[in-house]
Amino acid sequence: MEKQTAIKKIELRNLRIEDYKELKKSMIEAYPEMEDMYWKEHQISKLLEVFPDGQLVVLADDKVVGSALSIRLDEKDISENHTYEEITGNFTFSTNNPRGNILYGIDVFIHPKYRGLRLGRRLYDQRKELCETLNLKGIMFAGRIPNYGKVADKLTPKQYIEKVRMKELFDPVLAFQLSNDFHVKKVMKGYLEGDAQSMEYAVFMEWNNIYYEPSPKLINTDKSVVRLGLIQWQMRSIPDLDALFDQAEFFIDAVSRYESDFALFPELFTAPLMADYNHLYEADAIRELAKFADPIRKKFQEFAISYNINIITGSMPYLDNGKLYNNGFLCKRDGSSEMYSKIHITPNEIAHWGMSGGDRIKTFDTDCGRIGIAICYDVEFPELPRLMAEQGMQILFVPFLTDTQNGYTRVRHCAQARAIENECYVAIAGCVGNLPKVSNMDIQFAQAAVFTPSDFAFPTNGIKAEATPNTEMTLIVDVDVDLLKELHEHGSVRTLKDRRFDLYEIKKNK
Repeated sequence: MEKQTAIKKIELRNLRIEDYKELKKSMIEAYPEMEDMYWKEHQISKLLEVFPDGQLVVLADDKVVGSALSIRLDEKDISENHTYEEITGNFTFSTNNPRGNILYGIDVFIHPKYRGLRLGRRLYDQRKELCETLNLKGIMFAGRIPNYGKVADKLTPKQYIEKVRMKELFDPVLAFQLSNDFHVKKVMKGYLEGDAQSMEYAVFMEWNNIYYEPSPKLINTDKSVVRLGLIQWQMRSIPDLDALFDQAEFFIDAVSRYESDFALFPELFTAPLMADYNHLYEADAIRELAKFADPIRKKFQEFAISYNINIITGSMPYLDNGKLYNNGFLCKRDGSSEMYSKIHITPNEIAHWGMSGGDRIKTFDTDCGRIGIAICYDVEFPELPRLMAEQGMQILFVPFLTDTQNGYTRVRHCAQARAIENECYVAIAGCVGNLPKVSNMDIQFAQAAVFTPSDFAFPTNGIKAEATPNTEMTLIVDVDVDLLKELHEHGSVRTLKDRRFDLYEIKKNK
């Protein structure tokens, strides 16, 4: 590597035709082995005519020291076996498609004296930003592997690429592209005629724009910023179902006035209605409570429509063919509803109520993205939310009911762990207070909260917001699901992508 030149000012901008002389000098210095295969002035002029936004230069002290040149193509027109000559229309750029959905990189270089200053990274970052601005699907190009010729007698191109990826060998072009989040699509033979260093091999690479919208719509699009309304419900004596509806509507009205997209109720928030059955055995009393499940679902569907909000009804006892489950409903603001079940039943629920666990692991599509729901104890089993994450879950809702701080601590810390390991948001909401006239309910301890992944775009402690402990209240929280997309692709660590599928996997049995 040549000795770096001291510089005072760096500028990144679009290429202009008056830059050509300096551009030519830098090209010749960057590609001494390519003899006279630099871009001619009429070719640069044509590029600026067909796609001016795609031509970038970096200047050091007002001198052109690097460039990134691109054309715009449609993905369906890019053959996986194309050559450099074909993709550029025999270097005329007649292949450029102003309506294409792919930014195709045809050249990028930095003057040798200015390497090591991360100027190439600036050019690549600007390409990505352009891709996002133009709503293109991604960036593609075929990159040279100039050090391959040194080991071609010992390694196949595939073996060479793997060794570069694992840092066992160094290739200045390929290593740089891999470090900039490009992934290998295939190896191409005969891509650039005369490229002796690469043995005329090239690596077809791609970067995906996670913000790409194939058919942008003006309405009914998934939202980027989603507002959550968490309800920390006070257990109190409630005389009948209508009184429970009145109290629930108060909270739904409150969070909807702040334009919340979701209202989350706690687990078994309907328990006050069991007071009328307290003279029965506990298992019989809760089965009486299960009779209210369908009327509650219907009423909450009405609330969802009238208040324009998606409601997660926490949970309530539910009878199905004589078996007792701990179920809840997702009542969407379009009027539809879906049911979910508690999968893991606590020893207490089995011993006192004879509850059974559900057998369906699912996620739910909403107008705010895909969500998962895990009732209380379920969040303490990491496999369940992981399976939901593999189905594309972005927000996990956890309605819970805990009587002691010990129980709450289990739910809270497991919920926070699920947010980190599954790169998603987790919202938890529980009941507070006590029900002296309902057996097996005792007292409740809760602190509603929203947890985030742990990376630079999120709070350093992974806590987006939390309520006051043991106080009836609402918690209104905004979460940005686009930050999750960024995290999946560019996070400091990528816990979903970096799993060792060659060693282990998690799968549903049915």
